[in-house]
Amino acid sequence: MAFERKPILTIEMILDWADSHYEQTGEWPVAGRHEPVMDAPGENWRSIDTALRKGYRCLPPGLSVARLLERERGRRNLGDLPPYRLHHILAWADAHHQRTGEWPGFDSGPIEDMPGETWHAVHSALSTGTRGLPGGSSLARLLFEHRGVRNPKDLPLLTEAMILVWADAHNLRTGDWPHLNSGVIEGAVGEIWYNIHAALQIGHRGLPGGSSMARLLAEHRGVRNIKGLPPLNEAIILAWADAHQKRTGEWPSYRNIEPIPEAPNETWRAIDAVLRCGSRGLPGGDSLPRILNRSRGRRNEKTLAPFQLHQVLAWADAHHQRTGEWPTVKTGKIPEAPGDTWLAVNNALVKGIRGLPGDSSLARLLDEHRNTDRGAAPLDETSILAWADRFHARHGNWPSRLSGSVDDQPGETWRAVNNALVKGTRGLSGRSSLAHLLSARRSMRNNRHLPGFDEETILSWADRYFARHERWPSRRSGDVDDQPGETWNAVNSALYNGTRRLAGGSSLSRLLAERRGARGVSRDGTV
Repeated sequence: MAFERKPILTIEMILDWADSHYEQTGEWPVAGRHEPVMDAPGENWRSIDTALRKGYRCLPPGLSVARLLERERGRRNLGDLPPYRLHHILAWADAHHQRTGEWPGFDSGPIEDMPGETWHAVHSALSTGTRGLPGGSSLARLLFEHRGVRNPKDLPLLTEAMILVWADAHNLRTGDWPHLNSGVIEGAVGEIWYNIHAALQIGHRGLPGGSSMARLLAEHRGVRNIKGLPPLNEAIILAWADAHQKRTGEWPSYRNIEPIPEAPNETWRAIDAVLRCGSRGLPGGDSLPRILNRSRGRRNEKTLAPFQLHQVLAWADAHHQRTGEWPTVKTGKIPEAPGDTWLAVNNALVKGIRGLPGDSSLARLLDEHRNTDRGAAPLDETSILAWADRFHARHGNWPSRLSGSVDDQPGETWRAVNNALVKGTRGLSGRSSLAHLLSARRSMRNNRHLPGFDEETILSWADRYFARHERWPSRRSGDVDDQPGETWNAVNSALYNGTRRLAGGSSLSRLLAERRGARGVSRDGTV
């Protein structure tokens, strides 16, 4: 049977087919595949490659599809590339590291020092043993062997003994034991504590897994492991509390952060937190004060019955009837309210707790409702001003309601004087105060009733400051010249907060920038 002779081929014909293949697929044809030629039925690229190599079908021998496309179309011929040399690869890697600060990986893209080469191609040749390389390696392994670059896929094995040596050194250096967020391990190049924790937990790099940094240190160094603490119950906690009460005469408080002698790794703050949140065998929703109140009858300040003003006044009346005096914060226990004291009442009036409105005091309550200064000597503004002048001469400043006793006036206090001025008792008209009186009659600066100003006034002060100091004022510039009692910080605060008749939402630097063009004013006022 006669074989059918295949048609003659030409170089121009093959290149036309290759161009059409590239236009339709975006890739050049590959001779190693039995891929049909799209524009030539019955032809495939492997047979065409054979014809080019052996000189069949009127073609000159010694070519191939790859060589033809390289010569005529500039396509890179992977089968005819020059061999790699290890010292060349290392030189390219050194240049990459010097240029970028990082060592190349297989996905680092083109090699800038060798056009047409990529780090992926180098990695593949090292791995498969092509282009003159022996194979069985990788780019990461090559850099580790010759440049000491850490290879994440080929890390050295770990042992618990090695980790404990690093932990001991960390503790000796810092005073603390390491944890997973302690960062770099000194003396172990490339190692960080988080990776060690992960290896202990997951089980790799020669470790069995199922552990952690905290568990390893707890087992071998006795370090407290918060997530592996022994269970607790109310009986254990009460036994520790009883021992505390016997030792100190007081029940423990959740504010105490010192170790519990009977359990050196525990603190009362931690016990209270566990009781509240629920862990270590406890259900949560409880607290140290609650269990001491429930099981030992200790008074729980946060569950005390509320006070009522008429009740407090009734207790005060009973005290006055019994002793002839009104109670004070130092009077002690209230017989009509077992467990409560006049100090507790005063604290509730000041802080606004236990049902009371706050911003008051026991003395003020009795002044308002029982007029406790009734019978005290009458006052007049002239006498008060004379006492204030003597106070100023002795102390260099004016008295306030907190200044204590009035000098040379036994039994008189500045608080009582202020109360009389405010309420209009002891012969005074009221609706005043010590601060108001001294502001009006002695020009004392009253911080609660400061004079207002506007932006134009502030700018005039700033202009004078600039003329004297050759820089603009800032909030740190101290006193305002020629304005007794005023400071640039107070001016800035008023501009910002909207006090003293200003709109607020501004600042000294912003005002000077907008109205005087003082751009870039620093903290010391320089531009």
